[in-house]
Amino acid sequence: MDTLEAIRTRRSIRRYKDDVIPKVDLEVVVDAGRLAATGSNRQPWDFIVVTNRTMINEFKVAATWIGKAGAVIIVVMDPVSRWWVEDGAAAIENMLLASTALGYGSCWVEGDALPREAHFKTLLGVPDEKRVMALIPIGVAAEIPTVEKKPLKQVLHWEKY
Repeated sequence: MDTLEAIRTRRSIRRYKDDVIPKVDLEVVVDAGRLAATGSNRQPWDFIVVTNRTMINEFKVAATWIGKAGAVIIVVMDPVSRWWVEDGAAAIENMLLASTALGYGSCWVEGDALPREAHFKTLLGVPDEKRVMALIPIGVAAEIPTVEKKPLKQVLHWEKY
């Protein structure tokens, strides 16, 4: 799938089949995150891939539907970097698009995960000085929602607002 097609077809998937995701595919997805743009090339990230079903179930405190995902990628950021939030967002978007390109569904889970950050850090052994920015459940989609986006001419402005 080409990049523009992945952008057009990417959806936040919250229903998964119980299929196992091959390690090589998970490595491709994480590598896409690693290759993201980053301020001053700081690369302030680490990625933890969880495939163990018991461990995946631990993430259901953020969203019950995560339990059906084939894997969960945890994005760990170093807040010492001035642009850690922007860098993390770029890495996450790359991984969402890579998941789509490989035929998987994924979802960016942040708002429901952040209040449980301390629990996830303990569970995963993340150092105190690092941040758990997001969880990315990934799997074979059991359902692909249809979403209406605003038309381009409604959001595009030339020269001035």
